[in-house]
Amino acid sequence: MNIIFYLVLLISKLPMRVLYVFSDVIFLVVYYIIGYRKVVVTRNIRNSFPEKSEKELESIRRKFYQNFADYLVETLKAFSISTTELKVRVQHINRDLFQEAHDQGKNVILLAGHVFNWEWFTALATMVPQKSCYPVYRRMQSKFWDEKIKLIRNAHGNQALEAGDVIREVLRTPNDGDSIYMFVADQSPLQVNMGITFLNQLTPVFIGYDKLATRLDMELIYCEMKKVKRGYYQVNYHRIEPEGEKFQPNEVVVKFHKMLEETIRKNPDNYLWSHRRWKYAARIKNTINL
Repeated sequence: MNIIFYLVLLISKLPMRVLYVFSDVIFLVVYYIIGYRKVVVTRNIRNSFPEKSEKELESIRRKFYQNFADYLVETLKAFSISTTELKVRVQHINRDLFQEAHDQGKNVILLAGHVFNWEWFTALATMVPQKSCYPVYRRMQSKFWDEKIKLIRNAHGNQALEAGDVIREVLRTPNDGDSIYMFVADQSPLQVNMGITFLNQLTPVFIGYDKLATRLDMELIYCEMKKVKRGYYQVNYHRIEPEGEKFQPNEVVVKFHKMLEETIRKNPDNYLWSHRRWKYAARIKNTINL
């Protein structure tokens, strides 16, 4: 395993222009030869956009696989990419929201979706006044690779936090504006209970961040990721605000998924369609209305 990792690390140090040659090869193999999860991808896209023609759906699918191949080599690059290069490749807009939260003494819950490339906004930790940034992740089955992927999550001043430990960590940390908790919040829940209509489909939803929002006076910020061109991204941060004085149960879940759906509809090929997002939709017990 160590030999494989050192090979991965060595490859990650290659220039991006070389890695994108690898990406082109990966795309050809995955799309035309292997057909990686092609049935899943096709079904997810077709169900999400019933109004689109087959030609439009095929265009989205093909571009998705190109972006997916780029995502793989970019994630590989994340093992060695410098903070300086990452700041050049990812532009962060509306960062003043983090300064405002800090000044108001409110910790931040940052919500993002599986929009390419969510692994690359980690340099945010070097650009905000908060002392601690915690990317929230799910532990991998392989202990070896779990530790290696944490190297990416812990880079650029971050402190990766396993999903099962988040609520405990938030409750014992002072809500003083010095902490950011970074969720990729469109994960499929381990225990399916709540669901909403998202992208024209009844969708299981993770609600852990909602519980924190209704219990504590924290700042909620949505991370809108946009691929400007190959190897360059733009992140626009938006405040998520309650309709009343404070968030009601499930309100944050609804608002986040509305914002994420708008992001996906703008650039549908930039979303992770290979994820079996709707696999357990039939198990949903309670529906939240958007």
